[in-house]
Amino acid sequence: MATNARPTVLIGVSGQGGAFTEPVVRAMAQTVERPVIFPLSNPTSRSEATPEQLMTWTDGRALIGAGSPFPPLQWNGRTSKVNQTNNSYIFPGVGLGVLAAGARRITDAMFMVAGKKVAELSPTVTDKDGQLLPPVTELRSVAITVAQAVARQAQADGVAEACDAATLDARIAARIWDPKYQPYRRID
Repeated sequence: MATNARPTVLIGVSGQGGAFTEPVVRAMAQTVERPVIFPLSNPTSRSEATPEQLMTWTDGRALIGAGSPFPPLQWNGRTSKVNQTNNSYIFPGVGLGVLAAGARRITDAMFMVAGKKVAELSPTVTDKDGQLLPPVTELRSVAITVAQAVARQAQADGVAEACDAATLDARIAARIWDPKYQPYRRID
């Protein structure tokens, strides 16, 4: 096996189950402290590797984002949730930012800043053993943070009207959906 490349990230979108082989993953893990590995293909039978395999082959050091739901992993007496990387971390904030800014189109830079914002929110930023992605319970705040960055980028790219940050933040806040459920009352 050639070892000239020193990858730090593997992203699987092949739909070929088992495409990430043990020798390849082990070679990667020899050159990077926390390999980032995303077996994203669906369904689980098409996943490039299972999270359990990846943890074993990297001695528990991999940061894993799967495309399909997998059960939590047991490693060295610790249970770890397998993050299901999903468009729910990016697209709600992108849409909210576009609407709030009145953007006429979406630029590559707007998607880039959205991805960078989600990366900044990763629990691994402050805890090297943390999960790759914020908990799903924080998706509302993730969307707001992404929306703010996307709206400002839309202005910088000249595809949205200019306004001050406070006005833009108010527009974002006004467009956040707030579910309100009517109380249920049984009538006999």
